[in-house]
Amino acid sequence: MADEPQLLAPVQPFGPFNGFAWRLHELTVKGRNTEALHLADEYEWVASLLGDERTVTMLTQTRMYAYVGLGRLPEALVANETLLRRHRASGARASEAKALADRGDILIRLGRIDEGLHRLADAMAILEQTPRTNPRYISALSSVGEAARSVELFELADQCAHAAVEAFPPGTDDRAAAELVRTELLLEWGLRLEQVDLVDEAGLRFARAAQLARHWVTVYRGHGPDGESPLAAALLALGLAKIGDIDEALELCTAMLVPLRRAGQFREARLVHLAHGVCLRGRGELRAARREFVAAEELSARAGHASQRLLSQYELAVLAAAEFPGDAADAMLAALRGHARHLWRLRMERRSMLQQAKRRVWLEAERARADSDAAQDALTGLGNRRLFDRHLASVEDASAVVLLLVDVDRFKVINDRYSHGVGDRVLREVASVLQAHCRPDDVPIRFGGDEFALFLRTDLETAARVGERIRQVVEARDWDDFAPGLRVTLSMGVAALNQGMDGRDLFDSADRQLYVAKGRGRNQLAA
Repeated sequence: MADEPQLLAPVQPFGPFNGFAWRLHELTVKGRNTEALHLADEYEWVASLLGDERTVTMLTQTRMYAYVGLGRLPEALVANETLLRRHRASGARASEAKALADRGDILIRLGRIDEGLHRLADAMAILEQTPRTNPRYISALSSVGEAARSVELFELADQCAHAAVEAFPPGTDDRAAAELVRTELLLEWGLRLEQVDLVDEAGLRFARAAQLARHWVTVYRGHGPDGESPLAAALLALGLAKIGDIDEALELCTAMLVPLRRAGQFREARLVHLAHGVCLRGRGELRAARREFVAAEELSARAGHASQRLLSQYELAVLAAAEFPGDAADAMLAALRGHARHLWRLRMERRSMLQQAKRRVWLEAERARADSDAAQDALTGLGNRRLFDRHLASVEDASAVVLLLVDVDRFKVINDRYSHGVGDRVLREVASVLQAHCRPDDVPIRFGGDEFALFLRTDLETAARVGERIRQVVEARDWDDFAPGLRVTLSMGVAALNQGMDGRDLFDSADRQLYVAKGRGRNQLAA
């Protein structure tokens, strides 16, 4: 048994529901989306109650993919927004890229193509700055590929899918998922090539897809009923139907179709309906084939995927030409082929749109960098007076903002006695201490010669404790390293933004407290 493929990938434990969360992920990979949603509903609140945020995040992602699989795209978009906020707050850039690519995919499925391509460009820009050794890199790249597939950028999608496959060891569940994604991509690509009369290229992709799907059907069957993959079997059925192995394809379709519909596994059911229709048409059972193609189109419409609807409509048109030969059917088929060729040409436009979106993302990043540089103090690396004024002007009424003003006591004496070089080193050290005590939402600034400020997103009491810790750290520092006999202390004034105050009122209040601290003898905090 040791050399048999493992269908459950090894995972890093990160919470009490780690194994359960990965089980849900496995259900969505196998197309059991309704079951995954029910179980996520039951356990998400428990994980939240226990404070297992990473499991909650994974459950939210599973929910999003289940919604997509069931065609419930608006709900998927809401789940994605929650994921995006979580990843941005945690600073997990590769995970943020994945969520952005997923968002692009959902938006494209909803018909909001320009917006979706822009989100895809955002994701690609982040991944360009992400090391490939990052454990989330391949997962994010796979989401980029899925979004590219949704907009029929098959070449980009295949590059991403191939990279994902090669990243995982043979026989693992992750390898299976990546190869099934690539298999479905190859089938869809082949169907679209068939529509534009590139039959030989289409045949190559059908044959490769059938080979990949057969491998994973065999692997899953070797691990018992619970290890079956409806998606692998559905992909195999369609691949076989397209390369002419009708008997085996029909056997698969007959066994799967009703259970898939009952289980709400509409992604797999659509593929099986399509395969069944191709087989029945090949046997001359044209009326029964029509029923299958219509069912496939209905499920494509439910999933909100326009390109998949075109696949079913094309098969219906080919069927009509065989079922009702004549000028009308031929004209309809010709019109649909013309439409398919037009959409195929649109791929080039979408490729250009993606390049333009990437260019916009690059320009936005350059503007942000230039703006950041212009708002940065050259000596300390903190924000400068420009950033201070901007934050002061943007504080909102009654928001949780506290301003901490900091002055280096008798800084002129330090400069005069020890030199301006020593004074600059003191300022950099004070800035370093301020930075070390900041949380992600806090903003440290040097807005004057020896004048510093901290904008803190907290209450007055907490801000005062932060300020006091900073004061104590600076006072306890061994300043003899800088110059023998040097001593550095800070005076601080703290004020909170209260109802009815604006930025100028907040500054005046903190400044008054700073003068109170100085008037009491310096080296202290007044709030």
